[in-house]
Amino acid sequence: MTNLSAANRRILSVDLLRGIVMIIMALDHVRDYFHSGAYLYDPLNLDKTTGALFFTRWITHFCAPVFMFLAGTSAFFVGQKKTKKELSLFLLKRGLWLILLEFTVFNFGWNFDITFTNIYFIVIWALGVSMIFLAGLIYLPKKFILLFGIVLVAGHNLLDGIHVSGNNLTAFGWALVHEQNFFSWMGKNVLVGYPLVPWIGVMALGYCFGNLYTAKYEAAERKKNLLLLGGGAVALFVLLRFINIYGDPVPWTTQSTAFKTFLSFIKVNKYPPSLFYLLVTLGLSFLFLAFTEKSNGAVAKVVSVYGRVPMFYYITHIYLLHLVTMIAAGLFTDFSWKVWILKEPLWFTQSLKGYGFPLGVVYLVWLGIVISLYPLCKWYDKYKQAHKEKWWLSYL
Repeated sequence: MTNLSAANRRILSVDLLRGIVMIIMALDHVRDYFHSGAYLYDPLNLDKTTGALFFTRWITHFCAPVFMFLAGTSAFFVGQKKTKKELSLFLLKRGLWLILLEFTVFNFGWNFDITFTNIYFIVIWALGVSMIFLAGLIYLPKKFILLFGIVLVAGHNLLDGIHVSGNNLTAFGWALVHEQNFFSWMGKNVLVGYPLVPWIGVMALGYCFGNLYTAKYEAAERKKNLLLLGGGAVALFVLLRFINIYGDPVPWTTQSTAFKTFLSFIKVNKYPPSLFYLLVTLGLSFLFLAFTEKSNGAVAKVVSVYGRVPMFYYITHIYLLHLVTMIAAGLFTDFSWKVWILKEPLWFTQSLKGYGFPLGVVYLVWLGIVISLYPLCKWYDKYKQAHKEKWWLSYL
């Protein structure tokens, strides 16, 4: 086996994981737009949910942390071909570009409102700011970057007791740091859905993780390290969650049935992502990487296409989903398609009460959207590979 083929296989395993989470991510968004319960209650509400609905939401917990973590890993890979100054400038420009996209392309895609009544600070915003921080962090020794990431991820739940209320700049500033919140200013609805801590630390850890995929690690040694990381993270999650003292703002509780008690145990906080949330999602992801390094079958190759063009896929799936939602509303419900020109955040809107479809329809629409985007993603992937000299392709 040549070094080149080994390197390609290693990257395929990372692309495969990223592709899986991109596909699963679409499921969560389709559920938001199509499921009848999406406008009535939280799918993780143990008093109202079902097992199928709970896991439809829970499985998508892997998406954001893996997306953010592997963005850091990709930055490490890019850095192998650039100087630190070049990498830093690239991360800075890409971070600023992502923030711009969040407040324009993505905000419009979610709402289809040309007046931009809703302003969302969500995953792409957090990704962009994290890249800007990483642009500075890369000048530090890797051990310090690793320590920085661990401290943010493991220690940020110490901030859970700090709350700043009010519709003011102080509350907004704290929301950007560590508390999901909603604000209403000058006719605009502002949702801070992704506080920056600990996402900045997650990307920093992903950057350090890239070192496992350098020539200094043989495949067997890398697999051993991945098994230790993954198994250790999951074991730590189980142990600390059982102790029930620190690691998530909401402790698990004994429920009316053993199954619901189990659901309470694995129900972890995403906004911001708790230590437990990150341990279980990233831990299982490390185990996945450990067992898929040699995956090069037909299914793996298809799924990896989505993983190689994540931003392109992310943009196109949002717009396609919103268009399909409007068409479905007009054809199959008593609601007008215009109700999907959103003037208030989807999760808080009153105009959609009573709207929606069964969970089975959600899965059918999800599969339809993912499959229909495959030819487009494959074309764009080939275009990127054939035109590596075009600098702008690295920003999409």
